[in-house]
Amino acid sequence: MRHRSKTVKLQRDKAHRDALLRNLASSLIEHRRITTTLAKAKALRPFAEKLVTLGKTNTLHSRRRALSILGSNQLAQRSVKVLFEEIAPASEERKGGYCRIIKLGQRNSDSAPMAMIEWVDAGVKAGSEEDAD
Repeated sequence: MRHRSKTVKLQRDKAHRDALLRNLASSLIEHRRITTTLAKAKALRPFAEKLVTLGKTNTLHSRRRALSILGSNQLAQRSVKVLFEEIAPASEERKGGYCRIIKLGQRNSDSAPMAMIEWVDAGVKAGSEEDAD
């Protein structure tokens, strides 16, 4: 049965899936828009939206919680800084739905459904298109 099991496994074990979501979230925060598979984008959206909700409080405790979620490397530290200074204040009035997923069609090599995930309120920097797959 499938009752109450809402974790998308993405054919990975827990440690690999957590690392994947942390890296995708850091890339999304840094570049504001990433292109990935549809399944990864759908798994990333609730993860990233919880980070924005955490960033809207802007306390030392919430910064440390975000840093523990994203990891302790330099990319995560930069991402937490950008999240709390730019992305969360841009979404201050919004109560949810901070990310948008746009379907792009199928990838040529293996026909995997592709999607672009981006922030709704935070502006996209010029020339920041990245393939994070």
